[in-house]
Order: sequence, then structure tokens, then C-alpha cells
Amino acid sequence: VQLQASGGGLVQAGDSLRLSCAASGRSFSSATMGWFRQAPGKEREFVAAINLSGDSTYYADSVKGRFTISRDNVKKMVSLQMISLKPEDTAVYYCAATWRGYSTPSEYGYWGQGTLVTVSS
Repeated sequence: VQLQASGGGLVQAGDSLRLSCAASGRSFSSATMGWFRQAPGKEREFVAAINLSGDSTYYADSVKGRFTISRDNVKKMVSLQMISLKPEDTAVYYCAATWRGYSTPSEYGYWGQGTLVTVSS
């Protein structure tokens, strides 16, 4: 599966932003999809994940209640709706696909190229 993330940009604190991840390949609908982020000088961290059917979602504590992950298996798209953005959300955001686990980078075998989100205070 190939992944391409988009939708990043420069926003102010409190604003909203929606990230999208377009997938290609027949195996998309069987994969758990995740979003990770990496801020400068920090390790890549888990943000959210959604199972293959979309009926189970998982979030990092830091984004619960503010971020929502969703997927459309027909369009082969995964989205991350982000509201009430904070400066500490500033990072490069990556979408990824896995067929095992969901919360650590090592569990994901396929990654998109990343999209930069910058939140100014």
C-alpha cells in the first residue's frame, strides 16, 4: 500500500485543520490505519488509529476530545480532523498502515511522506 498525506499548514492556536491520507493498493481495507507525529528534536509519537472497519478508534491522551480519525474504505482515504489546536501540536504528521498492533511506530510497515502542521500561539 502507498500512502500520501496532505492538508497540513500554518494555523493559529484554537483553529481547526483536517489532514487526509490517500491510499493505493488492494490491502488498504484490511489494514489498521494510524496517524503519528514528530516534532523537531523529538521521537515520532502515536496520535490516533482506526481499525479496518472503522468501528474502533484509539487516541493518544494528548489529543483525546480534540482529534477525530475516520476512514472511507471505498475512497481509500483516512482523515484526521483536528480542532482546538495548540502550539504543542506542531509537528510533521504521518499516516501509516499496519496489520499488527496499532500504537507504536515499529508496528507499522507503510508510511506516507508526512505533512507539516504549524500552530502559532
